[in-house]
Amino acid sequence: MTTNGDSASLSGTPAVAARTGPIDAGEVRSAGEDLLPDALTGLRAAIGEARFPLVLPSADPAGRIGAALADQLDDYLLPRLTRLDAPLLVVVGGSTGAGKSTLVNSLVQARVSAAGVLRPTTRSPVLVCNPADSPWFRRGELLPGLTRTNQPSDDPRTLHLVTAPALAPGLAFLDAPDIDSVVDANRALAGQLLAAADLWLFVTTAARYADAVPWELLRGARARGAVIAMVLDRVPAEATDEVAAHLGEMLAEQDLGSAPLFVLPETWIDGQGLLPDRVTAPLADWFARLAADADARSAVVRQTLGGALAALQPAVESLAGAADEQVAAADALDDRVRAAYRSANRTVEQGLRDGRLLRGEVLARWQEFVGTSEFFRSLEARIGRLRDRLVAAFSRRPAPAAELRDAIESQLVTLLRAVAAEAAEHAYTGWKAHPAGAALLEPELAHHSADLPERAERLVRDWQRGVLELVRTEGGDRRFVARTAAYAVNATGLAVMIAVFASTAFIPTGLEVATGAGTTVAGQAVLQAIFGDQAVRTLANKAREDLLDRVRVLLDAEAARYLARTEQARPAAQAATALRQAAERVETARLRSGFADPAAALSGPAAPGRPA
Repeated sequence: MTTNGDSASLSGTPAVAARTGPIDAGEVRSAGEDLLPDALTGLRAAIGEARFPLVLPSADPAGRIGAALADQLDDYLLPRLTRLDAPLLVVVGGSTGAGKSTLVNSLVQARVSAAGVLRPTTRSPVLVCNPADSPWFRRGELLPGLTRTNQPSDDPRTLHLVTAPALAPGLAFLDAPDIDSVVDANRALAGQLLAAADLWLFVTTAARYADAVPWELLRGARARGAVIAMVLDRVPAEATDEVAAHLGEMLAEQDLGSAPLFVLPETWIDGQGLLPDRVTAPLADWFARLAADADARSAVVRQTLGGALAALQPAVESLAGAADEQVAAADALDDRVRAAYRSANRTVEQGLRDGRLLRGEVLARWQEFVGTSEFFRSLEARIGRLRDRLVAAFSRRPAPAAELRDAIESQLVTLLRAVAAEAAEHAYTGWKAHPAGAALLEPELAHHSADLPERAERLVRDWQRGVLELVRTEGGDRRFVARTAAYAVNATGLAVMIAVFASTAFIPTGLEVATGAGTTVAGQAVLQAIFGDQAVRTLANKAREDLLDRVRVLLDAEAARYLARTEQARPAAQAATALRQAAERVETARLRSGFADPAAALSGPAAPGRPA
């Protein structure tokens, strides 16, 4: 399948199976072909909505795949499906200095694309077609993202349109930027243009045919079933057989052995910058036959379209898998935060159960508030007179009440600050160990919010007011309310707060009293003297639940600093499902169309004509 530019000639006609005539705008289409545009439009929308913001190993590849698929849908698949009879687009791609522009100029017999030693030479793509085909390319349905211009440009996002009467109708050449350009934009554009080709013409040289970059692109083309032809340029006469044979072996190893290979010898360039006719004649004749044969052009279009359509579902599945990983990572990050703050809530709850808050300043202020230890020891003997003693004591001691209230507030605020700081540290550490979490972190997240102490103080004060209201409500027609003494309500509320800090079991045993639970017994006894045993339990339980509810709200607000970041970065939960469903619709339409029928394509990945 190799031809030498000096002696080889083309013979025979393109090998096309089961085609009886050219495709035209009025040709009857299969049901699948009619469904494909809508299915592809839906897929394009799903790809456009897919996001991969979390830093994961799959995120960058998914972003590149998604962008490439979107470009191929916009640039080639959708416009080509609407006009199967449009001119065949041959994209000429290759490495820096391979002679692409010189070859294009020589094939169309005009200096349409700049060639020279300055790299990169082709700064914006140049499309050459017969004047009769110009309207199709000028309308912008193909490669709609490129601005059409009639003049050379340094902007890679423009498409320089040139007409050449020597080029037969039905065929167009697009001179693409270097696939290994030092300019990132040029390199990316080259890949985008190659994905929009009906036929890929790869140009390489005897010195660079084994370079890695072209082979990576060739393997991608093979995977998509694209039609490919190769040009081996500037081959020294003495190395022709050896280099051509080696390149042929490399093509065969990559399942590209059926791609036609044209070998052009080292030669001179004339004053117009064109190669001698005898060098380009085999390739020019091959393209002339292709341009003249509507069946062959149709086969190329259908094979490339069919291959590109068949490659969509596995490519989209990789996007869906990456979208699943994004959602799973966001869930994992949220779980680490929620676990840290659940632990903080449990610590507060345990602190209310185990009596640790009844130490230090709170204990001292409570003892000052209700009396001496002799008073505690005499409670049981004098329970009948307790109400009067309480009212009198409360009326005489407003200052100790304020001190006790402040001590309770200080103890609770200290606990809340400690658990919030610990939860923030644990959440920060958990995220730092996760690649996606580490990328979302800011230094301030390692600590609780700057205003947390203020919010914690406000929480405790609001809770204390709530306890007083609870005492008023639950007291009902109890005798201490009938006295309408403000100090009685306030003091009883303080006693309820002390009971909240005690064990939920209430009514400690004698052993507990002996081992230091006297303060708890005093608080409960005071309440029982006023309300009775069941009322005590009800008051303390309600006050405790109210406090825990408020604490949960406070800590949830702290956790939200983290959760808001994952919420902002989190892709839509149904993104993967939408991608898979859209790809399935495309695949169903493809299988019902002529693009899934092997008889509608060329046999194998070979190009439509074979040089002798």
